[in-house]
Amino acid sequence: MTGSKTPPLFRLAYVPGVTPTKWVRIWTERYPGIPLTLVQTGPAEAYGVLRAGEADAGFVRMPVDGDDLSAIPLWTETTVVVIPKDHLLSAAEEVALADLADELVLHPLDDTLAWDGGLPGRAANERPATTGDAIELVAAGVGVLVVPQSLARLHHRKDLTYRPVADAPVSRVALSWPEAATTDQVEDFIGVVRGRTVNSSRGRAQEPAEKTKGAAPRKPTGGKPGGGKPAGGKPSASRSGGKPAAKGKGGRPQPGKSGRSGKPRRRP
Repeated sequence: MTGSKTPPLFRLAYVPGVTPTKWVRIWTERYPGIPLTLVQTGPAEAYGVLRAGEADAGFVRMPVDGDDLSAIPLWTETTVVVIPKDHLLSAAEEVALADLADELVLHPLDDTLAWDGGLPGRAANERPATTGDAIELVAAGVGVLVVPQSLARLHHRKDLTYRPVADAPVSRVALSWPEAATTDQVEDFIGVVRGRTVNSSRGRAQEPAEKTKGAAPRKPTGGKPGGGKPAGGKPSASRSGGKPAAKGKGGRPQPGKSGRSGKPRRRP
């Protein structure tokens, strides 16, 4: 139809380990007229998805690839080692990289940790294709796996457990989007992630509020101008404590009456 517009849509990408349920719920409540579509992607493919316009924004793992993508760091994950439940390290509350020196440490191709100082322990002959494949090898007793805690939870198995690794590299999660394509929806979602309220002044600029017309002048209390009644609405009593003087025609006080004639009594 001529003049019709495509309804707005927001597409949100996310990598394994990130659970966007909380922000999706807030978005749905706050912007019911703008549907949100989730786009699941691998850690390495997330940046290509954003550049290709297949998603408006996405939860990725840092560092962000390239200067053409904007990013807001959100949180840092705890790094853990995934081991069988009957492993000796399961008796410890926390381990160090030195404790893995004699272990066969698996290194999947989609590893999200930056091992600048080299992988701890003994290296396997082949690298598993995915973290999921590495988890299967750990369950088979082939080796151990060091990953962000969210991935350990994502691939949870009853026969496996995990322990924090104090001195291991960490993974940081960020919200990223193409800098040249910062839409109103992206700005709105940034506000959602940062916890801004609907009326927050830091959010996307709202339309200026309509000016309030000047208030009508207040009417004087008590009715006619200059003729307000005393409090209570009744005339005040005379100073002598008696009833107020009666008024005749013209509003003048009427002389007091005595006797039948109504004339003032003469003194002898």
